[in-house]
Amino acid sequence: MYQQPQPLEKYLGVELDCDCGRRHYVPIRAVEIGSGVLDTLPAYVQRFAYRRPYILCDEITWKIAGQRCAEALTGAGIEPYTHVLQHTGFDEATLGEIVVSVPGDADLMIGVGTGSITDMTRYSSFRLGLPCFTIATGAPMDGFAASVGIMNVGGLKKTMPAHCTELIIGDTDILKNAPYRMTVAGFGDLIGKVTCLNDWKLARIINGEHYCANIVALTENCLDSVLKKAPRIAERDPEVLGSVMEGLVLSGAAISLYGSSRPASGAEHHMSHFWEVVNEERGTQGAMHGEQVAVGTVLVLMLAEALKKTAVDFDAARAIAKSFDEAAWEQEIHRCYGSAAQEVLDLEKKARKNAVPERLERIDRIEAHWNEILKQLETLPKAGELQSLLRKVGSPCTPAEIGIDRALLRDTLFYAKETRDRYTLLQLVYDLGLTEKLSAQIIERAFEP
Repeated sequence: MYQQPQPLEKYLGVELDCDCGRRHYVPIRAVEIGSGVLDTLPAYVQRFAYRRPYILCDEITWKIAGQRCAEALTGAGIEPYTHVLQHTGFDEATLGEIVVSVPGDADLMIGVGTGSITDMTRYSSFRLGLPCFTIATGAPMDGFAASVGIMNVGGLKKTMPAHCTELIIGDTDILKNAPYRMTVAGFGDLIGKVTCLNDWKLARIINGEHYCANIVALTENCLDSVLKKAPRIAERDPEVLGSVMEGLVLSGAAISLYGSSRPASGAEHHMSHFWEVVNEERGTQGAMHGEQVAVGTVLVLMLAEALKKTAVDFDAARAIAKSFDEAAWEQEIHRCYGSAAQEVLDLEKKARKNAVPERLERIDRIEAHWNEILKQLETLPKAGELQSLLRKVGSPCTPAEIGIDRALLRDTLFYAKETRDRYTLLQLVYDLGLTEKLSAQIIERAFEP
């Protein structure tokens, strides 16, 4: 079940007792990926004994698939409710609109769209106590099968508990007509597993964090399978697009299996979340999430390569840790995060990522396991190799291509780690007192002509 990627249905509704000490379970009941599978929606509504589905979409996804869903259900004798979102900030206002618009007798929510709409559907269905289905109109991210959702709270992207969808429909006749950029973004989100899994392995070595080797192997095998077909993505081959969609769903299933986004999100995602906060503060439109993750992955690989070449002075790291100026740090958080700063400050009070005693303890463990850490970093691919692959599929792979300048990249390397309470390579470099030194190297490399 774990060692080789299996057909998706093998993982659905099956409790897996794992040697990591946990029982894993994905509550998804069915996945349909292929040509014309949107037509299966009414049969699933009937099979699962739902009567009054509520379709949630926006103006664009209504035209792409929402209207077809409504017509298919009506044609099968099922009368759906439909709602086209007006608040598309995917924040508290969006949640309020959804909650107010859901009729009292609705017994199923159907999200029609991609990341944000499906996340909000799964989160709001969780809050309302309703099951949900997902109809994908593109494949730009891996959250379709996840048991968590991303929502803007107080101006900061937060991972929230959410329902795992019962049904995922990815009609390749729809997916092939999605903007190519969206498909590339999905591939970029998958690429991020390279560095996020490395972060998890580092956290296990340094902090003794719980770790599931089987879920890691599942995710790595899923990534390898998609990478083999990557050169054909540009052809918009429905078979390849279906494989990308399956890879994204399986990656999301790993989140549900583990019960958190640890198998799918690390420093590369923290960078993306940080850029989204900055763009929100500036009132600017940033790149797509998957595009940002792709660039973030390259940057993390550059950082790993720079760290491997650096002679670490652990006594100097301890001295730097002891000199931590909390007031100055808070001032920088306000400068970087703006209106979202308080969320970051509140998180730090709980996580104590920067607190001197905890940091000194980590430095001791890092020194004790330094050879093991270096051995783990050696398993990563080269940043240049990944950049070449991303260019072949038409993905951005440098900060400049997604509107990140030198100043913002410096802030990213210093403060993106504050978006989450999760140990990553960014935190490791910070713990060693090397952020200033290595950031300068990464910035020069990232902006090479």
